[in-house]
Amino acid sequence: MKFSLCLAPMLAFALSTAQATDAQDPLTQPMPGKPEWTHAHAPIRIYGNTYYVGSDGISALLVDTGAGLVLLDVGLPQSAPQIEANIAKLGFKLANVKYVLNSHAHFDHAGGIAALVRDSGATAIASPSGAKALREGHVVADDPQASDVANASFPAAARVRETTDGEVVHLGNAAITAHFTPGHTPGSTTWTWKSCENGKCLDVVYSDSISAFASDGFHFLADATHGDLTESFRQSIHTVAGLPCDILVSTHPDASGADERLAKLAVQREPNPMIDTQACRRFAANYEKMLDVRIAKEKATQAR
Repeated sequence: MKFSLCLAPMLAFALSTAQATDAQDPLTQPMPGKPEWTHAHAPIRIYGNTYYVGSDGISALLVDTGAGLVLLDVGLPQSAPQIEANIAKLGFKLANVKYVLNSHAHFDHAGGIAALVRDSGATAIASPSGAKALREGHVVADDPQASDVANASFPAAARVRETTDGEVVHLGNAAITAHFTPGHTPGSTTWTWKSCENGKCLDVVYSDSISAFASDGFHFLADATHGDLTESFRQSIHTVAGLPCDILVSTHPDASGADERLAKLAVQREPNPMIDTQACRRFAANYEKMLDVRIAKEKATQAR
């Protein structure tokens, strides 16, 4: 009994010290965002070797290749511990994460990559523009939202390598292909792979944002700093629409209806609600309309 009484304050001190250390971790310092961006979501198997490990409002996917894990995006800096916990809940070891693939280098998708890379020993992979941002811990200068300085910086990742358009990341039984889809950011990348279950293989698409969001003053039409970005953005949208697509998860799940499908999946496995062969086409069509509206407004502004 005396030992227990003496041990209790020691344990309390150790716990408080650990909490203080976590609070002071420079790679997981909180950044502001919508509440759902960090609201916990239970990890769940989507199909075959593909799992959802993100939050309610920001996606992160895990692929078990049989020879290590591939993680796609992490979320905000403060989301890294949550993602790591979700990986553990699925029965996987963090040290088995070999690659962290990035969609685009904004704080809400890439902010937690630095901590995940440090904690797992993994290497981050992104497009040349995205890799530059991950290394520097800052959005690139030609990013449509670069002037939003409050959210332009995030923790820089230690191990980053570049990919090329169409390059395939091989690990174990997985072959994950990079499709450059610039527009939302100059380095935006959509990733695709096949996931198999009970002898049936499906095409999974992790689509980057194809929304025409930008800071005040930025124009997708030609201006003094760049040429007309409209056609390249439109081509990115068409790329997503044309991909072999049985299962779609977008970087913000609600942007493609993946949030609703995930909610159904939690209570229903058969038929699998994540399977929707028209999801990519609908997603692309919706955001092409958004681009059209944005360009029309820019043209109207220029005509004044």
